[in-house]
Amino acid sequence: MRDRTMSLLLLISLSLAGAACGSYAPPIPTSPPPLAPPAQTMLEPLPPTATSQSTPPPSVFPNPLNYAWQPVVSGLEFPVDIQDAGDGSGRLFIVERPGRIRILQDGQLLTEPFLDIRSQVESGGQEQGLLGLAFHPRYAENGYFYVNYIDRKDNTVIARFQASVENPNRADASSEIRLLYVEQPYGNHNGGGLAFGPDGYLYIGLGDGGSAGDPQGNGQSLDTLLGKLLRIDVDNGERYAIPLDNPYTNGGGLPEIWAYGLRNPWRFSFDRQTGDLYIGDVGQGDWEEIDHLPAGTPGGVNFGWDYFEGNNTYEGDPPDGVAFNKPIWEYYHSLGCSVTGGFIYRGGMQEWLGIYFYADFCNGNVSGLVKQNGTWEQRLLFETGLSISTFGQDETGEIYLADYRSGEMLRLTNR
Repeated sequence: MRDRTMSLLLLISLSLAGAACGSYAPPIPTSPPPLAPPAQTMLEPLPPTATSQSTPPPSVFPNPLNYAWQPVVSGLEFPVDIQDAGDGSGRLFIVERPGRIRILQDGQLLTEPFLDIRSQVESGGQEQGLLGLAFHPRYAENGYFYVNYIDRKDNTVIARFQASVENPNRADASSEIRLLYVEQPYGNHNGGGLAFGPDGYLYIGLGDGGSAGDPQGNGQSLDTLLGKLLRIDVDNGERYAIPLDNPYTNGGGLPEIWAYGLRNPWRFSFDRQTGDLYIGDVGQGDWEEIDHLPAGTPGGVNFGWDYFEGNNTYEGDPPDGVAFNKPIWEYYHSLGCSVTGGFIYRGGMQEWLGIYFYADFCNGNVSGLVKQNGTWEQRLLFETGLSISTFGQDETGEIYLADYRSGEMLRLTNR
């Protein structure tokens, strides 16, 4: 997960990559799927205030006193991700760090897990465990879903599983196909997020490999998958293929890399209406940041770590001519210590539409971001006191969060 985040709760609960991808034959490049044309060449990353054109955001933030985070389910074991399958079932799938995926159906937490791979997941070290989940855009047809976990050798595995044909509430644990294996030099900064973009490709968030201060220089190195946002085509190739418009398809870096210069992108998401990308990148010792890429932004963006922590110089001198995509928001550690990225609200409460929710894991503050007249505005919305490890959305766009410490999942509602 992240160093300060999970380190704190490892002490509370139990004790809660230089390395490159494991050896494999490079996948062949593929053309983008029909639902998204290839992106145009970009000479420099877009300025941080750029955004796609969409429904205008609300003029003001709603009064948070009129809303509450209502408990939906309890009894979860260290929840770290919440996803819906997009199959019309209304189910929510909750990832538990030790290695299980639970189902919330019709308001009830099912006793039997959807998937239980605790025997092959290492969850004893800092920020390790079953960390992320994404459902294939055609999950209703093929039953495919993807997970990000740390194995018993302390390395990252990106794998595909398939739901049982006989029982839609159970996955076939024997159906695992490993797509990627990434060696981790330390036990922290593993990233963990997975998401399918509006282009139909799978995006994978990996941290810089850990320790502190990126001692191996992974964030800026294009010869490792660590400290990156990866982008792969899971519908072609033996295990996967490389999209033709990935920035390093023809050399200069590993072909899976889509963007780099990230420290620990624990949670990222795509706006389901605009396709814009939002990343919560956990900071080092001083600054937490929210990054943003408008839909259609070509790959090759450099977010700056470890030359920069947020908008602030961290170490080293950037080479001449290198462009960086600076965060749209940052906050100092007097206001928290570990950012948990969230979602743009797209549910039924019109007054919240277009607002990006994020939180701080250490103090439980939930804040909002929205762009007004070309400027990003931020507001502290809720002081929950929870250990917010993740947000989630259901099929209707309503937003949820998980309290890692208590094992509760809560939903934003009217009072």
